[in-house]
Formats: sequence, structure tokens, C-alpha cells
Amino acid sequence: MKISSAVFSISSPNYKKCPSDGRPEYAFIGRSNVGKSSLINMLTGVKGLAKTSGRPGKTQLINHFLINDEWYLVDLPGYGYARTSKSSREKWSTMMRDYFLHREALTNVYVLIDSRIPPQRIDLEFITFLGSNGVPLSIVFTKTDKESQREVMANIKAMKKALSEMWEELPPMFLTSSLTGMGREALLDNIERINETLK
Repeated sequence: MKISSAVFSISSPNYKKCPSDGRPEYAFIGRSNVGKSSLINMLTGVKGLAKTSGRPGKTQLINHFLINDEWYLVDLPGYGYARTSKSSREKWSTMMRDYFLHREALTNVYVLIDSRIPPQRIDLEFITFLGSNGVPLSIVFTKTDKESQREVMANIKAMKKALSEMWEELPPMFLTSSLTGMGREALLDNIERINETLK
């Protein structure tokens, strides 16, 4: 898939305020500071489309970007940022749960996992939540260029092992690097294939 246009559409406080045109939505989410904004900018080829920040927890709303006037890339707030207040975390939890369970246009969720570290409980719990509720998902390993390939592959293997204890069939997985562009074509081709099945 070639990206001919990628423009910001709207930021919404809940799923009911999201676009109502019915275009398919592909959501990107992960722990705070997993490299989500950098990945979105790499995928779209538009530098600065999604705002990157050294401060975790910057994304607070459901952000829609219209791609090729055909589908939405949805930038969701990161989870697991401890420095937010309990009320903020509860608000986030309600907003995200409603979005995942009730948003009809949601087509696939790409869960971003930092390849530099071993499997984290919060990631496994989130992936299990999506799977147990029948939400289609894929796993995207980020920052694969940051550590030795031996360490990266060991962490990915450990994640597969942890998931295989709960899943009969593992979700699709992608290895990416925002720095080198690794995984870009594979992810965009995946979205294109899903889009074709919707026609």
C-alpha cells in the first residue's frame, strides 16, 4: 500500500464522539513510551503527524488520522503510566474499554510491545482482555534496532511462550523499527489485505 495522504481528522474524549462515516479504523496502542508516535509517523511517512514526546502519557484522547481518504489510523492513549492520578487512570480505563467493546468501525488493534524488554504483565493482561472479548488484534514489536538481535529475539520468543500458555493460536506479529523503516511494508500490506476483505 502506498500512502498518498495522511491528515489529522479529530480528537475525541469517547467512542461516541468519533467519526460516524463508517470508514474502517485501525487502532495503535501500547504502554507509555513504547514508541507509538514514532511508529505512526514512520508508517504514514509524515514527520510530526503524531506528536512525539519524551514525557509518557502525553496522548489523552482518541486521535483519528484519515489515510488515503479510505481508512482511519487511530492513535490511542498509552497504558501503564504510573504518574497519572487514580481518577485519570479510571477515566482512561472506561474510555478505552468502551471504545474496544462498542466501536463498530474498529477493524483491528495493533498492540505495540517494546522488543528491548522481557514480557510485561500489563501487556499480557491487555492482550488477553482484547482476545477474550473477541477484538481482532496484532502484535507489533517496536525498537528492534535498539538492542542486540540476540536479546530482541529472546524477548520475542519469551512473549510467544507466555501467550501460548493462554492462546491456542497466536495473533499476527510484526517486527518494526521507526529508525530504519523495518516492518512498514508488512504492516501496511496487512491493513490493505484487511481492507480488501471488507469490500
